[in-house]
Amino acid sequence: MRVTDLPEADRPRERLLEHGPRVLADRELLALVLGEGRPGMDVIELASQLLADHGGLAAVAAADPGALQRSAGIGPARAARLTAVFELARRAATPPRPDRITATEDIAVAAAPLLRGLRHERAVVVVCDAGGRILKTATLTDGAADRTPIPVRDVLSLVLALGGARFAVAHNHPSGRTEPSEADVRVTARLRDAATTVGLRLLDHVIVTETSWARIP
Repeated sequence: MRVTDLPEADRPRERLLEHGPRVLADRELLALVLGEGRPGMDVIELASQLLADHGGLAAVAAADPGALQRSAGIGPARAARLTAVFELARRAATPPRPDRITATEDIAVAAAPLLRGLRHERAVVVVCDAGGRILKTATLTDGAADRTPIPVRDVLSLVLALGGARFAVAHNHPSGRTEPSEADVRVTARLRDAATTVGLRLLDHVIVTETSWARIP
């Protein structure tokens, strides 16, 4: 049965307008974003197929436009629309970026826009002056799905080049786990020791996921 064949009270758009978005299933919300189906498949069936292809809503939200287009019926325009919708949702859920680091949470919030929504690990540095005011937040490296290098020498060189006195490092875990690896702990210790030798201070190293963050001791 096509969406247009349903009674008006059962159609996703009408139900959302009448009762709000929470009453709709994931496939119905996706159907509203997609707009229409494809030959032989109505829009709700297309949304269901998209969810099945990627393994659920969270995976669809994290997919890049190229991955989305591997699903039948999802061309460049629809892939761009989906990517934009999920990016807007992430931005709306993220607190405003701080202009000064006063606590570890500020580091996570400052770094999150560069780290969330990725399917690979990325490391970023937050460079601050002596008072904790953020001078720059920049990407350091992009790595694989489960690891990314954090080059200690390059981190310190960047901080010094920007006239920083303090800095923090953050990286994401696409798996959603906040537990640090042994490599994470080791590089944090190296960063802290190396920073001291050149008169800098490492504020913290944090792991950021889509929904949480954790400090690396």
